[in-house]
Amino acid sequence: MKKIIFTVLFIFTALINSSCSHAPQKHQGSFLFLFNTITEIVAYTKNEEEFSEFATFIKEELEIYHQLYDKYNSYDGINNIKTINDNAGNEPVKVDKKIIDLLKYSIDAYSLSNGRVNIALGSVLEIWHDYRTQGVDDPLNAELPPMELLEEANKHTNIDMIIIDETNSTVLLKDSEMRLDVGAIAKGYATEQVVKAAIDKGYTDFLLSVGGNVRAVGGKGKEKAPWSVGIQNPDKESEQHSIYTLALNDLSLVASGNYERYYTVDGKKYHHIINPDTLMPSEYFVAVSIICEDSGMADVLSTAIYNTPFDEGLALIESLDNTEALWIFHDGSRKYSSGFESLIRK
Repeated sequence: MKKIIFTVLFIFTALINSSCSHAPQKHQGSFLFLFNTITEIVAYTKNEEEFSEFATFIKEELEIYHQLYDKYNSYDGINNIKTINDNAGNEPVKVDKKIIDLLKYSIDAYSLSNGRVNIALGSVLEIWHDYRTQGVDDPLNAELPPMELLEEANKHTNIDMIIIDETNSTVLLKDSEMRLDVGAIAKGYATEQVVKAAIDKGYTDFLLSVGGNVRAVGGKGKEKAPWSVGIQNPDKESEQHSIYTLALNDLSLVASGNYERYYTVDGKKYHHIINPDTLMPSEYFVAVSIICEDSGMADVLSTAIYNTPFDEGLALIESLDNTEALWIFHDGSRKYSSGFESLIRK
């Protein structure tokens, strides 16, 4: 199978005066392609060498999860999500515990979201992916997938057909037509696991963004000041790139919206967040942002809330501790949960 070639771009920049060399220094760097996106790191370390070691650690840890959770590519000696899909209806696949843990987490997310985040929806999402790709490549002939095709695929999305054997560390999809798609969870979940590993290794005071899934750890400098993190303006034609700047300590920010991955059919945009209830792109909001400590949960909730009517979604957010949300509607209006405003940097 074709493999992704990982190109690493580390750009290190010391951003304080050399006269303060005994204090932690701010460095930043980035690398490409893991989880098919850009990862950015900002950290306070003693020197550039320590930052280089830290950035390399983050990259190597993320790469492990990227390969395990990949549904498109195979890797030598690794059974991953693609391997499980390829063996659907056939035989159990022995997998790394990191896959078992993700799948268990995803099953809990299914319950929490009332089925609006379903990793077993892959057969439906593959159809949308194919039509979207064709529509982007050939806009003049872009088409919507036929509803009968989506409904047939939806017959193979029963999450109970995922059979996990923790004792033997195997996974079996009992339905041969079922396909897993962990895209709504994997990036945030992996980000959180890598952050935990970094903290266990003794790293503190850093900001990690994996394709916009932002996780703040500690704070900035000796004062441990909150990290400043912007919420992207979904109106890309606006000169205002961020609609709010948040002050975050030990929190995650994840957004879902209709402005990144989409194609156009007969003048209407169709984005990639599919509502399991309608099998069509969700139309409640333009964008939703979630703030909570755990990046995996923020990822889950950003999709769940995007696929949920406002009042129901607000009730869910308010029922969760230390969790806030922002909704942006099609008319440009905004609503947010009770504690969101306290996070806005004044």
